[in-house]
Amino acid sequence: MLQGLKNGARMYSVDPRRTSTAQWADGWLGLDVGTDIALANGIGREIIHAGLVNEAFVKRSTEHFEEYRATVEPYSLERVSQITGVDAALIRELAHAYGRADRAQICWTLGITEHHNAADYVFALINLALLTGHVGRYGSGLVPLRGQNNVQGGGDMGSIPAKLPGGYDVGDDEARARFERAWGASIPPEPGMHLSQMFEAMEPGPDGRAQLRALYCIGENPAESEANATHARHLLEGLDHLVVQDIFRTATADMADVVLPAAADWCEYEGTVTNSERRVQRVRKAIDPPGLARPDTHIICAVADRLGMSWGEPTAEQVWDELRSLSLNWHHGMSYARLDALGGLQWPCPDEDHPGTPLMHARLWESGEARGKAAPFTPVEHVPPVDTLTPEFPIRLTTVRVLDGYNSGVQTGGYDSPLRRRESLRMDAADGARLGIADGDRVRVTSRRGSVQAPVWFDPGLRPGLASFTPHFSEEVDVNVLTNDAWDPKSGTSEFKATAVRIERVEAALPVAGT
Repeated sequence: MLQGLKNGARMYSVDPRRTSTAQWADGWLGLDVGTDIALANGIGREIIHAGLVNEAFVKRSTEHFEEYRATVEPYSLERVSQITGVDAALIRELAHAYGRADRAQICWTLGITEHHNAADYVFALINLALLTGHVGRYGSGLVPLRGQNNVQGGGDMGSIPAKLPGGYDVGDDEARARFERAWGASIPPEPGMHLSQMFEAMEPGPDGRAQLRALYCIGENPAESEANATHARHLLEGLDHLVVQDIFRTATADMADVVLPAAADWCEYEGTVTNSERRVQRVRKAIDPPGLARPDTHIICAVADRLGMSWGEPTAEQVWDELRSLSLNWHHGMSYARLDALGGLQWPCPDEDHPGTPLMHARLWESGEARGKAAPFTPVEHVPPVDTLTPEFPIRLTTVRVLDGYNSGVQTGGYDSPLRRRESLRMDAADGARLGIADGDRVRVTSRRGSVQAPVWFDPGLRPGLASFTPHFSEEVDVNVLTNDAWDPKSGTSEFKATAVRIERVEAALPVAGT
């Protein structure tokens, strides 16, 4: 992004916090947490009223535009300004800049997707790209910036409960039959449970027994990373059997009946990784795993052997070739030899003569049958966060990431960094003065689910009424004791970003700075 700015691009930052990114932006839209849909709908309405719609593209390549127009019509600049807290003139400026641009991208991160209606947030942004034709062209598009490496690859390999490897729906009879023949097993046509549903299934039923009583957890630390963590830990403790497979002894591993030590597959085994532009690249072993640690695939196959399946120890290439034989549209043409020779390929790559697909959705600019199915507008409405602000819980808490931290801190917490400071409640100085809190004071932060204590750091990037924690240092502040486990029915993601809290001073000042 910085390189783009150096080359003359314009950038607008939409974020409740005045981040370092916002400091580089042409405009900062510091909206209230949970109001992104209202903002997007207001931008869409202004683009329509200003005559900036790419009418030829909308008519040729999309559907449901009239329903979208009707939905956004009530979202006037004045009304959206009242909902979001963003100046109407700045909303209009962004709408016109985006609508008039020859090429434009919308990039987003977990601030969009960690809400109880997260999928609707994404649909609101997709609608803007369709409205202006900023999709399917080089330099334009919709760019979800992933929170972890190989998130794309994990989804592509079937870890999404409604999907088979290669992106096929489990309800696709033809695709499912192909997998069943290869695997010698029947596959239910209904989606499995996502993570939030798994935790709901751990709840005891009327007979005192839970639907889900055993869990095999690979490379995940839900004891610390789940919203409403106290309740999540209670459910994990109630399982009949918990298996954890990981390269670190996490808090979840400490609760497990069996821990299977895994190899760090990015350097201790072979394989592939898929980045956010769908580029599949080879991963090569550099060192042997320590002690009894084994590659994930070898552990899984060993478990299968003990269940009577005789999977043996296939090589990474053999596993990949099975995947290629089944993922006919996306991966079929990606042999290890081609990945080596070309330094990676982007799916879809349906055969070994195919060059890969650098640009998705270019078909929307084609004519006739080559254009394929129209891209639908998906009208969505603004709905506020589940955790409402009240006199008892008047401050909005959001969780944020920092540059040298990673998720629950298991991988990064053991390393020093010159950028790191003790985990603190970041809040606005005016809120501190109103509450009788000084910079460095220790406070108790309480939500409807629990309480934690932390020192305070006055952050000039935060506005009155907004505070933040990171999830990286649970040994210092167990932030997910506070967060809300209300989840989005479409994506299964909990509402980490919008917790209502109160803040109370508990003792004298403590130093905050330092590594």
